[in-house]
Amino acid sequence: MKRAVVMACEAEHRPLGVFECQLCALTAPYSSMGQKPPDTQSVILLEESYIMKDPFTPDKNRFLILGSRCSVCSRLVCVGPDCSLFYCKRFCLPCVQENIHAFPQEIRQDLEKRKVPSKRPASQPSSLT
Repeated sequence: MKRAVVMACEAEHRPLGVFECQLCALTAPYSSMGQKPPDTQSVILLEESYIMKDPFTPDKNRFLILGSRCSVCSRLVCVGPDCSLFYCKRFCLPCVQENIHAFPQEIRQDLEKRKVPSKRPASQPSSLT
């Protein structure tokens, strides 16, 4: 009996696989996939997501959404702001840029705010002389 409980606990913590963002190469083990995170009563996600248990809390009801597939190109992307956005569906940023005209003005403005000029390493001299 005790061995069955230990095996059940091990199976509960064993990841189903490893999620990998096809844009930024973020990798993380996921414990479930779908619209219903495990150990939650009333949570239903709006997309099929790769989910992991929150490693920062012992609360079994807490989870992190790692990412999902782009609804245009099916690329696996994380939820990071540099890789994707959710507007009714998940979109990778390359598909957003290719179809920017199809998004509302508010989304376009939000994307403009995200654009931050790339910082040069301090060791590189400025080209303005």
